[in-house]
Amino acid sequence: MPRTKTDNPKIDTRLKCAFSESIDSSDVAVRIGVIGCGYWGPNLIRNFQELPQAKIAAVSDLRDERLKSLARRYASIQCTTRYEDILRDPAIDAVVIVTPISSHYPIAKRALLAGKDVLIEKPLAATVKEGMALVRLARRCRKILMVGHTFEYNPSVLKVAELLRSGELGKPYYIDSVRVNLGLYQSDGLNVVWDLAPHDISIILHWLGQMPRAVSAWGQSFVRKRIADVAFLRLEFPGNVLAHLHVSWLHPTKIRRITLVADKKMVIFDELENAEKLKIADKGAHIDPASREIRVGYRVGDIVSPRVDTTEPLYQECQHFVDCILQHKTPRTDGENGVRVVRILEAADKSIKRGGSRILI
Repeated sequence: MPRTKTDNPKIDTRLKCAFSESIDSSDVAVRIGVIGCGYWGPNLIRNFQELPQAKIAAVSDLRDERLKSLARRYASIQCTTRYEDILRDPAIDAVVIVTPISSHYPIAKRALLAGKDVLIEKPLAATVKEGMALVRLARRCRKILMVGHTFEYNPSVLKVAELLRSGELGKPYYIDSVRVNLGLYQSDGLNVVWDLAPHDISIILHWLGQMPRAVSAWGQSFVRKRIADVAFLRLEFPGNVLAHLHVSWLHPTKIRRITLVADKKMVIFDELENAEKLKIADKGAHIDPASREIRVGYRVGDIVSPRVDTTEPLYQECQHFVDCILQHKTPRTDGENGVRVVRILEAADKSIKRGGSRILI
């Protein structure tokens, strides 16, 4: 990971960790180091701190002001501008990587070789090659490798998966997702697909339980040259199931909505809804067998909002990571899960560069 300074003299002396001394965390089962404390890092720190069997022992970030803010809130957490300090500390069991995508592979590789279990914020890596290398390394080192596909721990998403398995929704026809807002443009040169699409891709794969056969994507750069800030993806699944994704950093409103249409019922999941995030609509269309002519009949029934667990999905994800470490089990969103998402992202990126060409998976 590129760095302009390895030791910033401006950092307050009380923030410099005494990593030469072992961290005293004998009262907790898993001691965690977090690498990266930008937009999402503080959310992970907060949730891990609430787990009875885990403790954030140390945090690294290149920006002094972030570390100072963290130190004011969590006096027990040691801070450093060098993530290598965390990897070298034998008292730290696991690391959480919340850095730009381009740095995921080199940092995770060093963490696994240092004997740490690893949780990486989505996506797993910047290429399929890097992702597969991490999967093989984790297996060789016998360490946990998990990717932060938070929506696979979301109670509403899990409820839809349950309804699909039970057959209540019927055969899926298509899925339509919209994930748009104004900003935040990423700093590592990757387009909006890599930033926003992993969420909905992971949801769709979880619901359908299979990979698409082909991916097509169209994108356009409006604000920054050669970096698409709006994109449309088409995923073709076996059984003639289609998925369409719209992602954008250049939209006047924030929308987080995904719709699943099946032959029995339809589902709307809107994560921005305060109360009824999930709605099941008993609606559909079919050919009327009693008609002598080919006519389409319509069914318009009730719309219900099932009760789901209100526990924060990120808390569930953090708890699952700790459980996997303590029980030596494979995470629900393991490295191979992460590679599947990266494979689709890579295909979409290639399709955009080729003007929307159909890329076989």
